[in-house]
Amino acid sequence: MDVLEMQGGDMRRNRRRFDGERKGRRFENSAPVKVGERYKVKIESMGKGGDGIARIKGFVIFVPNTHVGDEVEIVINSVKSKYAFAQVIG
Repeated sequence: MDVLEMQGGDMRRNRRRFDGERKGRRFENSAPVKVGERYKVKIESMGKGGDGIARIKGFVIFVPNTHVGDEVEIVINSVKSKYAFAQVIG
């Protein structure tokens, strides 16, 4: 088998993987938060990287330098399709 055949096989395999329905919660239209918005949130859990995790309408927000149970005011810094990053203000 030459390199092109192997690459073609890999590409076909990857294409099949994404043809089906995606798993996990997706926010179809848009995330419920926007960059620059401020919220008061409670940190519910901790992420693998050590950031606190809050949720707004079920949408995950990573907040560094927080602990479970903290109630903080945040500003959204970055929004992705399944989560956002924020920082504590005040």
